[in-house]
Amino acid sequence: QVQLKESGGGLVQAGGSLRLSCAVSGRLFTVSAVRWFRQAPGEERETVATITRDGDIYYSDFVKGRFIASKDHSWNTVYLQMNNLKPEDTAVYYCNALSTGTIYWGPGTQVTVSS
Repeated sequence: QVQLKESGGGLVQAGGSLRLSCAVSGRLFTVSAVRWFRQAPGEERETVATITRDGDIYYSDFVKGRFIASKDHSWNTVYLQMNNLKPEDTAVYYCNALSTGTIYWGPGTQVTVSS
C-alpha cells in the first residue's frame, strides 16, 4: 500500500505564493505517477499536475506558467510550487498516487487566496 499526506496549505493574498508538499510512504517502488488535484466548494475535483516516474510533468492549462510540480529522487516527497495565486485557486488540494492499478489519496490541504 501507499500512504500520502499533504501539507503547506494556508491563507495567502492574491499574487502570493505557497509551496505544497505531499509526503509519500509505503511501497514507493510501485508508484508510477503522482497527481495533484484540487476541489473548490460546489465544484468537481480537477487535475492540476501529473508527475510520472520517468520525470515527465503535465499541467492543466489553468496553472501553466504559475505552478511548478517536482519530486525528489525517491518519491518520498512531491511538491507543488504555486505562484501568482488567484482567488479562483481557492480549493482543497489533494495528491494521489497510482500504484499497480490502485489509486491512493491523501486527506487534502486547504488553500485560500484572498482578493
